[in-house]
Amino acid sequence: MYEVAAQPESAPAAPLPRPAIRRWDALREVVELVVLICAIYALVNLSTVRFIVQGPSMEPNFETGQFLIVSRVNYLLGDPQRGDIVVFHYPGNPDEDYIKRVIGLPGDVIEFRGQQVYVNGQLLNEPYINEACSEDMCADRRWELGPDEYFVMGDNRNRSSDSRRFGPVPRTFIVGEVLIRYWPPEDWGIVHQIAYPAGNP
Repeated sequence: MYEVAAQPESAPAAPLPRPAIRRWDALREVVELVVLICAIYALVNLSTVRFIVQGPSMEPNFETGQFLIVSRVNYLLGDPQRGDIVVFHYPGNPDEDYIKRVIGLPGDVIEFRGQQVYVNGQLLNEPYINEACSEDMCADRRWELGPDEYFVMGDNRNRSSDSRRFGPVPRTFIVGEVLIRYWPPEDWGIVHQIAYPAGNP
């Protein structure tokens, strides 16, 4: 008889040196951080847009050169409200964006009488303007808004191209609501919604 020699068992794999394990863990953490940053960046860009104020139409509340963050999400959850500051596509050229204040909502009747704004027959109290509108810019006139139309105006009534000139803005043209003013740093702050006095439209 022949005896079969027992084969020696293979030696277990040597564990990775600790420095290699630490390097792998560090690399994985870096990759995870990069993925997280990219995801946050994509989410922010999908839900907001940046807008730079150009021109005097919203003075004294917004000035040329200020950088704003505009929320796309707010109006997915609800409709624009009177007093909101919005960015929208200019009806005369949808590639160009404007910033104005919402004055009239769908179904409203907007009138100018004696250089003042009336909504559904009621005088609109407007604490955000500091200069009376001239007779040329606010001549007596009347608009009836359709189901998806918004009447927008600049706070600087005498130097604003708005719904008085190009008419109501369709709901689909509204990009979003202005939320934050972030540049220059000394102007940083949240843009608060206007609170109209009791009895206003």
